Amino acid sequence: MSDHKYHFNVTMTCSGCSGAVNRVLGRLEGVKNVDISLENQTVDVQTVSTLDYDTVFQTISKTGKKVLDGKIIE
Repeated sequence: MSDHKYHFNVTMTCSGCSGAVNRVLGRLEGVKNVDISLENQTVDVQTVSTLDYDTVFQTISKTGKKVLDGKIIE
């Protein structure tokens, strides 16, 4: 099975916000890569095939940041 790639639009106002998102995703088992753009308010996540979209979405939401929307890239 191949990796998954997810894209989220997340409201982040400062580097502390993006840092919080990066930290929680870094602790989530199965996350291979996280690319956060504070300027574009986006979070791209690459995961192993067993880590589903909803789990990643909920993990980002737990930081208190508003996830405006998201999509599965592959």
